[in-house]
Amino acid sequence: MSTKTHTDTRTGPDADTRRPHAGVRHGMRRASAFLARRSLRTHRRAWAAVFAATTAAAALVGAFAFVLGSLLLAQPPVERHAGADAVVVADQQVTYTAKPWGSKPRTVTAYLPERVRLDRSVVKKAAAADGVAKAVADDSVPVAVGGGSAGTGAGEASAVGRSWESAVLTPYRLTEGRAPRSSTEVVVDSALAAAAGSRTGDRVTLQIDGPPRPFTISGVADTAHRGAAPAVFFTERQLTALTGHPGTVDAIGIVAEKGVPADALRASLDSALPDRAHGDRDIRVLTGPERGQAEYVQALGERADLLPMLASIAATVLMVALLVIATTLSQAVHQRSGELALLRAVGATPRQLRSAVGREAGRVTGAAAVLGGIGAVPLGLLMRSLLATDPLPLPVPVWLPFAAGAAAALLVTLAARPVSMLAARSITRLSPAAALGAARAPEPNEPGRLRTVAGVVLAVAGVGSAGAATAQGGQAAAVAASGAATSLIIAVALLGPWIARVAMRVLGTPVRRAGGVSGFLAARSAAAHNRRLGAAITPIVLVVAFVCVQLTAGSTMERAADRQAAAALRADLVATGPAAGLPADAARAVREAPGVTAATGVLRSGVVLAHHDMGDPALDRFPVLGVTAGQLSGTLDPQVTAGDLADLTGRGTVAVGKDRAADLGLGTGDTVELRLGDGTEVRLRVVAIYERALGLGEFMLPREALAGHVSAPRDQLILIRSADGGAASAEAVRHALAPYTGARVRTATADDVRIAPPVSDQDNAMVVIGVGVIGGFALLAVVSTLSLITVGRRPEFRLLRMVGAGRRQVRRMLVLETGLVVAAGLAIGTLVAAVPLVAFAVSVTGSVPYLPPVRYGVLALAVTVAAGAGTLWPGSSGGRFAFGRRR
Repeated sequence: MSTKTHTDTRTGPDADTRRPHAGVRHGMRRASAFLARRSLRTHRRAWAAVFAATTAAAALVGAFAFVLGSLLLAQPPVERHAGADAVVVADQQVTYTAKPWGSKPRTVTAYLPERVRLDRSVVKKAAAADGVAKAVADDSVPVAVGGGSAGTGAGEASAVGRSWESAVLTPYRLTEGRAPRSSTEVVVDSALAAAAGSRTGDRVTLQIDGPPRPFTISGVADTAHRGAAPAVFFTERQLTALTGHPGTVDAIGIVAEKGVPADALRASLDSALPDRAHGDRDIRVLTGPERGQAEYVQALGERADLLPMLASIAATVLMVALLVIATTLSQAVHQRSGELALLRAVGATPRQLRSAVGREAGRVTGAAAVLGGIGAVPLGLLMRSLLATDPLPLPVPVWLPFAAGAAAALLVTLAARPVSMLAARSITRLSPAAALGAARAPEPNEPGRLRTVAGVVLAVAGVGSAGAATAQGGQAAAVAASGAATSLIIAVALLGPWIARVAMRVLGTPVRRAGGVSGFLAARSAAAHNRRLGAAITPIVLVVAFVCVQLTAGSTMERAADRQAAAALRADLVATGPAAGLPADAARAVREAPGVTAATGVLRSGVVLAHHDMGDPALDRFPVLGVTAGQLSGTLDPQVTAGDLADLTGRGTVAVGKDRAADLGLGTGDTVELRLGDGTEVRLRVVAIYERALGLGEFMLPREALAGHVSAPRDQLILIRSADGGAASAEAVRHALAPYTGARVRTATADDVRIAPPVSDQDNAMVVIGVGVIGGFALLAVVSTLSLITVGRRPEFRLLRMVGAGRRQVRRMLVLETGLVVAAGLAIGTLVAAVPLVAFAVSVTGSVPYLPPVRYGVLALAVTVAAGAGTLWPGSSGGRFAFGRRR
């Protein structure tokens, strides 16, 4: 087989270390190509499993690259400012610079959850810039249009209140009537007019920030841009009074002079405007697709939250894909160790064998990667449809699907060839004489020393990381638990043969006793091939551990938050309003209703905490509740452990969750620095520390402290405690809320006070992507690996039939072996998941992990079906050699 022509007669590992001349290298390449072609035809069944796994891996990697690229390019739609050439806004990002341990200062950023406003003086400065035809202050207030009794919400409609001067920014044009001239006149858009059946001169009831008031329709306007929200237009003076912030504006719309390009307009505004807005925020000039950021201020914050989650899942996908490719390729090469040893014994050089194996793997994985790259496009589009939301549509540039698919194909192809060559190294490095002995010897059952040491180190590191998680809290505990799960999964893959040996000692005896002859054959076969059994168990452990961690972590947090919210709820009724919320005086009206003992309006917002996370600077956003302390004891019980919630008044106090207070080293009387939703930095005195932070949030502030720092100071709900809890009190509350458009009264539930909704559409999408897509890929890896192993056992099945084993006995042996593999994989995978999950649950929730039994049952059934398909179907389809007649 060798094509060497020089006189070097060295053998062994150094047989081809001397670099041959060009002619010899050409002959070696021809010999390697010949071996690869012949072997590829002979072992096409085994390579089919590798092909399937590689195709799925490339498709999954490409799909995630597609979605991540689309998310990075995403911008909120331009609707309200479609007619503006530029929009001037305050920067919605906050920064924090600190020095990590032993490093240079580092700056981190976070998006603010509420709108940051500009000083009103900026409007004149923008209007004076070169190339600007008009600069318009663009404020807005939520408006409820129409009426209906409380509890029904009949006839209500939500709209945005704007000044008539800002209508040019969409643009709106009058179709009838005239512009408003007094504080009692409005222009309504055509959609609202048609819905209410109103015309110019009619009266319309509007609720802004108090009881509804009548207004006269002076005109009806229409716009060609159908994406804009329904609008009601006031005079600029009236709108300024209604907003409650006369010294600031939400944004400034710019209409450029004719012929002024966007770049020149931006440069002119940058030079004319001050560096800072109201407070310490920078001023930004938005043009083109960026203009949508001025309307949807939370969209980029949501994108910033979604990106790391999706990137984390993508990193897991990449790890799983490489692990699956490495496992299937190694098993495919290992099953041919006898053939490779024989080729080495008859004179093939190590370089030729490694090149031949690499060529085989390259051809198979290259074709599979191309097919997977094509499949990444529809899979990526499916994932994109799950993640796309109204305020943040995900774009699909023409080049992105092709770039993602090509990148995935290239990555998988580059990873496959060295893995296959490395897997063949244990045989190719032998001398011809040693290889002849290896061809006759049974396959080794124990992994190499380096692999064993690496597996033990990772297992110890995983257990240590889980132990560290129990001593930490919050994000640090989650990171430590995630690292523990990853380390343990890789450790199981490396220590598979050793784990298989232990599993056989536990499960082998029951299989032998219960299975008769077939059980004896199954137990002996598994015990004699620990490496093969370990390779079969590894993908099952992977899918079980991954799915259990993903599902259990969320279920545990949801259960703990539900329990805490339910325990904290003291109110028996709750009043809700339209999407924009209820005015502040609605809670006062409810308190005066007969039979009401306590009522507190709940204002939802967010704060940003600057702190150090494991030595690095961090900015974390937390949702918070703004409450009325005097009414809180009758409606909500956060389970105070120190201090008194009655002191939660004014603008300088805060209540903090127990675990967060421990992390920050806070006690009652201490001060904590926070950034409110609009970026305002405040120093707040801690007046109480409470236990139920998972359900109610890490911080709780007085309502008056948040009201001036939110986009719209409206209560999302009113918690009500009645004297009798009966229908009479509910009816009295409905009567008190009758003047407020869209108010509803119903029985209070734990979901009303939870700091976050139980399950959002984005959460469902992440579950489908994280568990459904990756879990499905892992199940495909189970099928591929077990199919590969079953195909490689054809000689064993032939021998069993030749020595007298019946067809049913061989089939039952396969069934018992499959059951053994599934039982061991489920047990080990559950144990691997339980170690980090217990650490995480104890640290964060103080309870044990929780996974609904139905979900675990579905997982076990899916694993069993996949294992059966991977083992029994190839065996049955190969009936000519496995279950056919004895020869």
